[in-house]
Amino acid sequence: MTDLTIDLNADLGESFGQWTLGDDDALLDLVSSANVACGFHAGDPTVLRRTCQAAADRGVVIGAQVGYRDLAGFGRRFIDVAPDELTNDVLYQIGALEAFARVAGTSVRYVKPHGALYNAIVHHEEQAAAVVDAVRRYDPSLPVLGLPGSAWLRLADEAGLTTVPEAFADRAYTPVGTLVSRREPGAVLHDPTEVAQRCERMVTRHEVEAVDGSVVEVRPGSLCVHGDSPGAVAMATDVRRRLDEAGVRIAPFVDGPGS
Repeated sequence: MTDLTIDLNADLGESFGQWTLGDDDALLDLVSSANVACGFHAGDPTVLRRTCQAAADRGVVIGAQVGYRDLAGFGRRFIDVAPDELTNDVLYQIGALEAFARVAGTSVRYVKPHGALYNAIVHHEEQAAAVVDAVRRYDPSLPVLGLPGSAWLRLADEAGLTTVPEAFADRAYTPVGTLVSRREPGAVLHDPTEVAQRCERMVTRHEVEAVDGSVVEVRPGSLCVHGDSPGAVAMATDVRRRLDEAGVRIAPFVDGPGS
């Protein structure tokens, strides 16, 4: 048994119109934080309002999942957008989600970039600085999630923002601690038992095995299970059960709704 606590987050609110992606209701019964799409890479107003209300009803913390303006590519294509435009795009997205969170009786409590933007600002200094600028101008008390060692978290820390290092339950890691590109075979893991074991190891032993067999140090403040992965609910269920059995408490890294 341990006295450890970890946040469990998932990307939600990514359906659009008649197109449904993932089982948001089932995942909201398992996670402690919801990275809700903001309409640029996925989600529409009806989806976002419904997701925010469902999260608030369950006491799940809402975070703004901001991304490139890329509905067709699901936000997974890099866009060489000017820094000031990117800042404005992020501000727009946070503000849009805030409206639905407020109607649901809560508020946006953190910010997490999505997809290609998340990966780009690991190294892209200008875009990382642009996203930091948006969060700082909107609400400098909002924590930000990101990959440990990224330019994004470094610049956010330098700007005085609270940074939360994140690990991924179902993604393969390179020997330097970055995520294997989705274009590469084996980038996404699908075996719930394997994923659950990895999560326990990351939380309790602070390490994960990279694709080359080497061991990478990780100290996550939050674990992400992807809501759009096949079998996402079964995977999140196994992860939560495994962590519960290891004595790890699941709780958000920020105060819950209404606090």
